[in-house]
Amino acid sequence: MKKQIISLPALACFRMAAEFESFSKAANHMNLTHGAVSRAVRLLEDDIGIPLFVRRNRSVFLTDSGRKLAQSVASGLGMIEDEIADLRHEQANAPIMVSCEPTLMMRWLIPRMPGFRKAHPDIDVRLVAGGGHVVLGAGIDLAIRRNDFIWPEHYVAHLLFNEQIGPVCRPDCVDTFFDGAKVRPETTLLHTSSRRAAWDTWMMLKKEVTPANLGQEFEHFYFSLQAAIAGLGVAIGSWHLVQDDLVSGLLAAPQSFLHDGTGYYLLFPEEPKAASPLSKFCSWLDTLVEREGS
Repeated sequence: MKKQIISLPALACFRMAAEFESFSKAANHMNLTHGAVSRAVRLLEDDIGIPLFVRRNRSVFLTDSGRKLAQSVASGLGMIEDEIADLRHEQANAPIMVSCEPTLMMRWLIPRMPGFRKAHPDIDVRLVAGGGHVVLGAGIDLAIRRNDFIWPEHYVAHLLFNEQIGPVCRPDCVDTFFDGAKVRPETTLLHTSSRRAAWDTWMMLKKEVTPANLGQEFEHFYFSLQAAIAGLGVAIGSWHLVQDDLVSGLLAAPQSFLHDGTGYYLLFPEEPKAASPLSKFCSWLDTLVEREGS
């Protein structure tokens, strides 16, 4: 079996001492003492069993064996340093993987991503649709979730925005579906299986009784919003998810939007490093929310 190699710090000291042919200059370059470099070189010589330097009157000169080893050490450590630099570069330029609730991603985040790419063309953000429980740090750097479930205590959570909800429908259906400030009893209420309590929550906030009709239920939140755009009835919409449709005239909001007690959060496995690509993306999200208001 091959004998175990001496420590890398000793090889690093030898490399610098060989390059300068001076223990003092090597020590200054490495922020070490002259004695530390001298001991490291002596340890290497004792381990190999041959002298690597000739010591004369406070000067040192490489032996032939020392010169040969110095070339190999410089080449080997140089390759290691180059590989580490490449790995750091890859890590710095690795895509940011963001898991986001599907409706929020579709109706709010994706339409705004061109603005981020224009501001940060060197940062690659990849979006993955997902809701509820998420495992962070295993291919997912950031998750955007509504706090309607319990996430692990060790996750770092930052509030992105509070949830504001309100009834929405097609603009030309307002008089058909609403009697002044109230939903007509015969109006079809659009529900979603992922937010079955949305209408009850809204009526509780308004201190009103939920209309008795069963309405129509859809599998996903964005289906209920699309049904409202089609004129099938009235859905409970999240302000951030329908604001673009309100501006474009696809939807109308005959009543106000109210905070339902929940919010959307940014979840991290650990606090993002300052000035990192992930930190820049989160700062952009915060600025976006602040600019759009509620």
